[in-house]
Amino acid sequence: MKKPNHTSDNISQNPSASSKITFPPRKIRKLTTITPITKIAEIPVATAISTNSDNSPKIFKPLTFKGEVDIALRHLRDKDPLLATLIDAHRPPTFESSRSPFLSLAKSILYQQLAYKAAKSIYTRFVALFNGEDNILPDAVLAVSPQQLREIGVSYRKASYLRDLAEKYTDGILSDESIVEMDDVTMFKMLTSVKGIGAWSVHMFMIFSLHKPDVLPVGDLGVRKGLQVLYGLKELPGALKMEEVCEKWKPYRSVGSWYMWRLMEAKGVLPNVAKAAVTSVEAA
Repeated sequence: MKKPNHTSDNISQNPSASSKITFPPRKIRKLTTITPITKIAEIPVATAISTNSDNSPKIFKPLTFKGEVDIALRHLRDKDPLLATLIDAHRPPTFESSRSPFLSLAKSILYQQLAYKAAKSIYTRFVALFNGEDNILPDAVLAVSPQQLREIGVSYRKASYLRDLAEKYTDGILSDESIVEMDDVTMFKMLTSVKGIGAWSVHMFMIFSLHKPDVLPVGDLGVRKGLQVLYGLKELPGALKMEEVCEKWKPYRSVGSWYMWRLMEAKGVLPNVAKAAVTSVEAA
């Protein structure tokens, strides 16, 4: 599933051999469990939690489950005729990720506030520094100095964020297993306690790494602008207005949000059917 892009400078993607770290064997401490990338599919995947009319929890499957995206699209078509026009105009979303939660969170820190090309360049250097994604573990991150990270384009501020994330893993506060088993509220609280990880980053992590179906990223500008265009709103909607407008999308607000990004990639140009519908709503 394609993420929204974010802005900055270009950095060479070819780190010198001297910038790589050579890790001595059998030096990694075993203070926490990190799931290897190849084993991520074996972790019980977290589900989005909503509420039934009797206030009991209602469990929904992740969007990677076979047929779940099709179910989401049928639901959204039925509940929202305006959104249905976007569904007809764009390919269905796909959700794929093979990275562990720790690696996904580290990558999200590196990508913050950078244009996609610049962020990808820095991430390429970051991976090379550790001789591959499989070696990007909390203990290994803690073994790297801020200066080493600065040499590959990582700011000192982001280096401190990476260190805080790694320390929370080695201290046992977070682990891959605990994260995927957390309910949404607990996950939001725990992950935003990490320096440099805010609401937007958690929402993106929940959608693109854990594939939760019912996440509404209220702080994402693309989703906000998409809603404004699709529904002909006079003002850019805030969190409360977004919750109100997208209530009908539950329990598949992640998928609805995906179509808002596609709408903004199309420069906010609505399909003709949607234009007519929005015009009639505004006239009323």
